[in-house]
Amino acid sequence: MMKPTSEAELAGCVSELKTPVQVQGGGTRGVNGPGDVLSTTGLSGVTLYEPGALTLVAQAGTPLEDIVAGLAAENQRLAFEPMDHRALLGSDGAPTIGGVVAANVSGPRRVQSGACRDFLLGVRFVDGQGTVIRNGGRVMKNVTGYDLVKLMAGSWGTLGVLSEVSLKVLPQVETEATLRIGVPDAATGVQVLSAGLGSPFEVSGAAYDPVAGEALVRIEGFAEQVAYRVGKLRDVLGQIGAPDTVEYGEKSERIWVNIRDVAPFHGQAGDVWRMSVKPTDAPGIAARLEADDLLFDWGGGLIWARVPAGTDLRARVGSFSGHATLVRASAETRARLGMFHPEQPALAALSRGLRDRFDPRGVFNPGLMDQVVEA
Repeated sequence: MMKPTSEAELAGCVSELKTPVQVQGGGTRGVNGPGDVLSTTGLSGVTLYEPGALTLVAQAGTPLEDIVAGLAAENQRLAFEPMDHRALLGSDGAPTIGGVVAANVSGPRRVQSGACRDFLLGVRFVDGQGTVIRNGGRVMKNVTGYDLVKLMAGSWGTLGVLSEVSLKVLPQVETEATLRIGVPDAATGVQVLSAGLGSPFEVSGAAYDPVAGEALVRIEGFAEQVAYRVGKLRDVLGQIGAPDTVEYGEKSERIWVNIRDVAPFHGQAGDVWRMSVKPTDAPGIAARLEADDLLFDWGGGLIWARVPAGTDLRARVGSFSGHATLVRASAETRARLGMFHPEQPALAALSRGLRDRFDPRGVFNPGLMDQVVEA
């Protein structure tokens, strides 16, 4: 394993590479590939934090838990509430902020606040030739290089190795509440979630648990405002489902941590898929999956599915508007089906062109994002 402890050392390691490497943060995602591991965990530490400016700069290998703790001490947070994959994947290690950015990891609050990439102000990274590139800024008013900053979020280490990230942070909320609404099926569940998200009451979480038969809607803010909005939402959503109860504070928080981390699938056998779909299509798509277990997030726009090992879920569901990512499976199944949804030829050519530009030698995570739809 290569574990540089400075950006300059990282650039030197990359420039001297003769064979491909696996770019890795905390090693919590279980993504393996050819070559030695190039770890960013030696690049650790918060280099700038200005609570008054709502900005934080950290080296890519900084443990996520350190950042969360530091923000909490100032009553602030990462509003995109990144998922912790370890229990779902049976992995260990510690998630890093660079890994979060590289995979654009975003939790339930995405429906209100946006994804990780929407809070990314700037990046520093080393490209495939060992050149250090800086893009964006360290403050919210600096939007130079906006497109390249967004490009690195979700690139999974195929364009460069992140060395530093700059993020916008937000104040912590005073309290939160979750409405648990009984529904008979997925169609009604998505209808409830759509009604909540379409209301003026600032819903920050919208999920459906088929096993419990519940649509879950979260409200956050000042206590008095939350109580008022909960009452109004109960009137609106009660016309569709059956409001069973309202959970406040820590009980509500636990509900959304479990949704964020897909807790119902923990310790359960089988492969796990993550599907991005149109919310209105979600009930029909879910029916075609014939899954052992399902969980809906993002108002129905995200479907988590647990299926028997080796199942080709993309073939089973057929054509749909969206994409399916294989999150947990054996090495054989990953090799056969690919982790990421195959791209249409035109989009694949664009993606390949970007990789050729940033990593002309093909040394970063080769093959990870190369799937193309067959003609």
